[in-house]
Amino acid sequence: MKTIKDAEYGGERPLYCEHDLKLERVTIHVGESSLKETHDIEARDCRFEGKYVFWECRHFDVENCYFAESARSSLWYSEDVKMRHCKVDAPKMFRRMKGIRLSDCQFPNALETFWDCSDIHIDHCTIQQADYLFMHCHDIEISDYHQDGNYSFQYAKNVMIRNAVLNSKDSFWESENCTIIDSEINGEYLGWYAKNLRLVRCHITGEQPLCYCENLVMEDCTMGDDANLAFEYSTIEATIKGDVVSVKNPTSGHIRVEGRIGELIIDENQKAPADCKIECCG
Repeated sequence: MKTIKDAEYGGERPLYCEHDLKLERVTIHVGESSLKETHDIEARDCRFEGKYVFWECRHFDVENCYFAESARSSLWYSEDVKMRHCKVDAPKMFRRMKGIRLSDCQFPNALETFWDCSDIHIDHCTIQQADYLFMHCHDIEISDYHQDGNYSFQYAKNVMIRNAVLNSKDSFWESENCTIIDSEINGEYLGWYAKNLRLVRCHITGEQPLCYCENLVMEDCTMGDDANLAFEYSTIEATIKGDVVSVKNPTSGHIRVEGRIGELIIDENQKAPADCKIECCG
């Protein structure tokens, strides 16, 4: 494997079509497509300032590197990437990619990141300013994770999340086959129109959560004081610890609340079969 150390590049396509290459303490200055159409690349302790760094790339391993804000859209149309101990200040990363492995990375400015990607594994990462995250992505595994950003996981499929804090309005809209375990989910209108959404030992806050859901499952979850008007037009099987502010017109299934329901709204607008069994043990 060829090695380049302590070098600087700029302009357009300085390392175009390279392969079997190791970069150590290399700086890519402002420019475009510095490593486009490459494969089998290792980058250690590098700094990326230009746009479109890893486009149409295969098999690259990035460790202890920094992507400046000017390096926006640096990872598109590529596959098999590993990133560890990196800081990414650039938005709009990861588009139309597959085979993504991230560990101990920070994304302070992750607007419109992860679109149309698959086979994603994320561990011990923090993502902020992340509006429209994971749009149309599928086959995702996430653990030990903190996220701040709205409209996340819309249209996502086959997602497993453990030990996470998700601060995200309108998250999991029209998602399918998503499971969230031992996590905190904060934000209005959680999971509307989701199919097969499963929440296990999660704490949920935000107005009007989990409406219009199909086959919603909740196991030993808790709900915040602002989580009102829950479950409207949803089919649901749920066990909820503590109190629930209000429940409105669930369609069918079974809801068991171990505390109290502040307000139960069942009115003429409830949809057929209108046979949801609701137990309140408080």
